[in-house]
Amino acid sequence: MKTVKRFEDLEIWQEAKALAVIIYRATNKGKFVKDFGLKDQIQRAAVSIASNIAEGFERKTNKDFIKFLYYAKGSTGEVRTQLHIARDLEYLSDEDFNEIVIKTDLLSAKIGKLISYLAHSTLKQANTTTR
Repeated sequence: MKTVKRFEDLEIWQEAKALAVIIYRATNKGKFVKDFGLKDQIQRAAVSIASNIAEGFERKTNKDFIKFLYYAKGSTGEVRTQLHIARDLEYLSDEDFNEIVIKTDLLSAKIGKLISYLAHSTLKQANTTTR
């Protein structure tokens, strides 16, 4: 187990930030770059995942952290929905779509596990312990 003192130390925050970078790169090429609405929406949703993890962590209570983790988890669903639309519009190759969806699914599962851990933890969040 490792004690986490900053949100930047959380593996899920690191993965969420990396996912946002992948989304930005994928949306800034090909046909995607010209669809300003979908491009903006998926970029904002991807950034929202990491931002909500950070904001919840900074609130310093398990209850607030869990609330913001649920927001982050919801944003992963939003990103996946927009990825499906982008693939159907042929903005993404099947390969790129599959790679990003897998990363999004894994991140969502990890967020869910942290929610469960915090919900059952007797520790308050001053410093979060992760496995």
